[in-house]
Order: sequence, then C-alpha cells, then structure tokens
Amino acid sequence: MGQYRTTSENTLTQFLATTVHDALRWAVSAMQRADIYFGHGTDNAYSEAQLLLGHVTELDFGQLEQFQHAHLQAQEWDDFVVLVTARIDERKPAAYLIGQAWFAGLPFMVDERVLVPRSPIAELIDNGFAPWVTEEPARILDLCTGSACIAIACAYAFPDAEVDALDLSVDALAVAEENIAMHGLEERVVPIQSNLYDSVPKQRYDLIVTNPPYVDAEDMADLPDEFRHEPELGLAAGNDGLDLVRTILREAPDHLTETGVLVCEVGNSWVALAEQYPDVPFEWVEFEHGGDGVFVLSYADLVNYHEQF
Repeated sequence: MGQYRTTSENTLTQFLATTVHDALRWAVSAMQRADIYFGHGTDNAYSEAQLLLGHVTELDFGQLEQFQHAHLQAQEWDDFVVLVTARIDERKPAAYLIGQAWFAGLPFMVDERVLVPRSPIAELIDNGFAPWVTEEPARILDLCTGSACIAIACAYAFPDAEVDALDLSVDALAVAEENIAMHGLEERVVPIQSNLYDSVPKQRYDLIVTNPPYVDAEDMADLPDEFRHEPELGLAAGNDGLDLVRTILREAPDHLTETGVLVCEVGNSWVALAEQYPDVPFEWVEFEHGGDGVFVLSYADLVNYHEQF
C-alpha cells in the first residue's frame, strides 16, 4: 500500500496505513491534537474515529475490534483520511460527514437541515416511558420533530400507536419524510408542518414528547464551531432558552388526554425553568446512561398550575 498525504494543515501527517488499529490510532491523535469538540453522538476521539472508519469499511464497532489487525484497502484509507481531515478542518459533526446518525438503536439519515440526534429521551423510549406511561398510548405527538427520530423510535416502542411529527421547518420535514419512508412507517407516523400546536388545534394525545429549541442567548454566543453547522432554528430560544417551552407548557392541557403526560427536554435551561416556576412539580428524569434536563408533567399538574404558565 502506498503513502497518502492529508491536505489538512492541522494534521500535518504523512502516514502508511496498514491496519484498522493503525488507522484508528492516527485519527485519534490527529483529532486530539486539533482539539475538536465532541458532542453529536460521541464524546471522545476514539468513538469518533470508529464512527468514521466504520462508515468507510462498512464495519460496526464490534467488527472493527474483531478486525483490528486487518489491512485497509487503499481506497478505504483515502476515504478515511478525507473524512478525518474534514472533521478537523471544517469542524463539521461526523454525522453530517457520513449522512447518518443512530438514535435509540435505529439509523437515521441526517444532514444540515436537521439537528444531529443525541437526546437522552432515547433511554426513556427504550424503557417505554416507565413509570409515567403505564398503558400503551394510542396517539403520540412528537413536537419539534426535526429528523423524526423521536417519532419513529416511539412508533417502534408502541407498535399500535399513531404518531404525529410536527415541525415549523419545511426543510426538516423533508428529512423527516425520508426517514419515515426508510423505516416503512408512512401509515403510522405523519409529518406535519406546524408552529408548535397550531396545525393540530383539536387533537388530543396520550403522550407528548418534545425536544424543542432551548439554547439561551449566552450559550448560543459561546457554542463550539460544530454547532454552527446545525440549523439555528433548532437551537436558539431567546434570552433564557424558554421562548418555546413556555408556550408548550401553557397549551399542553388542550392537547393531552386526562391520563396523558408531557415529556420535554430543556437541557441547560432547566435552571432557568426551575427558577421561573418554583412551585411547579417538575419530575426531572435521572438517566442511567447520562444526560439531564428532561422533565415529565402529568395532565393534572399542567391543569393545576396552568395559571403560572
């Protein structure tokens, strides 16, 4: 195998790729030297390198380990160098580079029209939203659906449920439609263009799940470059990060059944939310696999504290 030189001034390396192990070690070192930000599905350079190399070799993480001493083909090394170089030079999330992300154990097509799926709500879906959901919901709303990853994962978790996937962005809904078709769920998951609840004025749901924009102005100004590739519409939510959440809370009782629940992610803005509504009994989810800033409220609580919203 010949030698291949990266075009990146950041990596400054000329490397003879011989094995999967060698390629991963080179990529980890290059990314760590470049001090890129991890937070779009992986949290370290090794996992990021596995993701990129797995894409070009069509091997999963376990298979990369199994074949760590196998030699890469010349084209595989070339393609891997291109991806790692772009990851470093452009600060583009790996999911956008390969056009795919995983959520709740499911694959999704993604590009810069949607956020990269990474919500800890995946763990709740895997657990059937226990203990808050005790009976299978007949109708589910995924509000601010983006790629429709939450809507589709909910459809898998509750095979008899119908799921509405709402988003303001027409571009995001185009990606959602592709993912719904890829998973063969056109009969049960319906993408709808809507400003929050506006397009479903009379519909009630047993479960509303939402990962809305919640990044406050201060955090938006300080975001790492990787986030600049994501649509600002899916991130920014005013000075305190709660512009949409206040409306979601205020109007939720009009769209839930009497036994329904609201599950909402607010990320770092949970502090502002708790301070603004100190009397509201938000149930903050504790995740086994990491993550925070997700609360659950019942229909009854949303009605009882409605005047505060």
